[in-house]
Amino acid sequence: MEFTTKEDIAAPVEQVYAELTDYERLERQIMRRGVALRRVAEGPGVGMAWQATFGFRGKEREARITLVEAQAPDLLVYDSLSGGLEMRTRLEFVALSRSRTRVTMTADLKPQTLSARLLVQSLKLARGNLEKRFRVRMAEYAKQLEDRLSRA
Repeated sequence: MEFTTKEDIAAPVEQVYAELTDYERLERQIMRRGVALRRVAEGPGVGMAWQATFGFRGKEREARITLVEAQAPDLLVYDSLSGGLEMRTRLEFVALSRSRTRVTMTADLKPQTLSARLLVQSLKLARGNLEKRFRVRMAEYAKQLEDRLSRA
C-alpha cells in the first residue's frame, strides 16, 4: 500500500534538504507529539537509526527507523519496521527554481505477518481518509518549514 504527496516550498533545495536532515530538531518535534524516541545508531548519514515507542489504535507500538539512502540535496530514504509491518519512506527534492523546491514524499507499507496484513487491509478500507490526512499533515509541515526558513 502506497501513499504519495507533493508539496512546493518557497526555499532553495539546499536549505530544505538541510532542514530535513537536522535530526536533533526533527527528534524534538517528534517527541513533542508524544513519541518516545532514542537514537540507536549514530550518524550523520546512512546507517543512522532510531527506536520509537508510540500509541496506535490503543496499544503501545515500537518501531525501528533507519536511514538507508541519502543523496544530498536530492533524496532521503528511510526503512521502518514495526511488528510485522515494513515501511519505506522516500523523500525526493527537486529544485523548481533557485528559491522554490518540490518535495515528494512516498510511504510504501508492506505487511510481513498476518496481523500486519489485517492492519493494512483495514487501512485500505479507510484509504481516502488516510490519504487526505497524509496530504494535510505534509502541507502543514511544509508551511511550518517555509515559515521557519523565511525567518532565518
